[in-house]
Amino acid sequence: MAYQVIVVGGGIVGLGLAVALGRAGIRTAIVERAHAGAMRETAFDGRVSAVSAASQAMFAALGVWGRLAEKAQPIREIRVSDGDSPLFLHYDRRAVGAEALGHIVENRWIRRALLDAAGDLDGIRLHDRRRVVGYESDAAQARIALDDGGRLTAPLIVAADGRRSRVRGLAGIGATETGYDQTAIVATVNHDRPHRGIAQERFLTAGPFAVLPMPGRRSSIVWTERGAVAERILALPPPDFAVELARRFTDYLGALRIVQPVFRYPLTLLLADRYVADRLALVGDAAHAIHPIAGQGLNIGLRDAAALAETVVDAARLGLDIGAPPSLRGYTRWRRADNAAMLALTDGLNRLFSNDLAPFRLGRRLGLAAVDRLPALKRTLIRHAMGITGDRPRLTRGLDP
Repeated sequence: MAYQVIVVGGGIVGLGLAVALGRAGIRTAIVERAHAGAMRETAFDGRVSAVSAASQAMFAALGVWGRLAEKAQPIREIRVSDGDSPLFLHYDRRAVGAEALGHIVENRWIRRALLDAAGDLDGIRLHDRRRVVGYESDAAQARIALDDGGRLTAPLIVAADGRRSRVRGLAGIGATETGYDQTAIVATVNHDRPHRGIAQERFLTAGPFAVLPMPGRRSSIVWTERGAVAERILALPPPDFAVELARRFTDYLGALRIVQPVFRYPLTLLLADRYVADRLALVGDAAHAIHPIAGQGLNIGLRDAAALAETVVDAARLGLDIGAPPSLRGYTRWRRADNAAMLALTDGLNRLFSNDLAPFRLGRRLGLAAVDRLPALKRTLIRHAMGITGDRPRLTRGLDP
């Protein structure tokens, strides 16, 4: 098969892009280092994502939301507080007339649904167990060399291979990266009381502590600690680890039981110097990585995929060279500004709420309480978090790319 696009990386963003292109008749290859069987694995691995309303619309347009809806937990309310303050900011789906502010979905189900959708399309081929070891381009094509000696050629290569993107490096695109000296501890807990679809985010001195509702009496915890402290906590025996978790979680959902495994993720900020090069485009974490403080990492990656799919499909329909600089220029303008704004917002919030000086602490608490009393502003913030504002790609409006 002669490919028009090669997507390197079979994560959620890469698969989402490939399915979008395949549904539009764009012949697409997916190159992924994992085995196809491992990609389809549905054993619980503890990883979940917050899926915004815009991302839900995209999944619906790709024909996969129907497979995910019964496994998704609607977020009906969000409560944001600073430490142990009784003042908090309350978001409610009813304020914007929505059924949900978003959904929490386990990554395994999203990945499996997208793989199934890709398998249903004749124009998509998965090259699993392959690593990219070389990249080059000329005026007409781009080529990648694989570790098994194979080579693939297409007018456009897409790097969707994560924040340590090999393709980005092979193309000579640099990236600015800043460490936070913070580690996210991610775990799932069972609890005695129902969460009622309420997500909580408490800002502690070390960083945010988020409780994300999952189906049943389960919640996903994203617990941020300073790097050295996190390592000490993670080294504790399970009973002592549970005590530390319960101390931060509090008892509002009753007794907790930790579901293994527990993950750790050192937190960094990353922004690629460019989003495009010769016949190459970056999406998702290959282009940017943000602090998880707002739970938007996957959503902005999916908006990248939606915007690039629309850019490529429009160029193909006009008979243009889909990998040429004029065809990709709009993608850069569209996505770089949006992503830079989200990066600045999450970075600023993390630094503001990690400062424990009394004047900052008082100001934050009064600020949250003040915003909670401004319904119009709250509605604007809710719509922004749902991804339903601004210049949205067609897919995120539930339309074909």
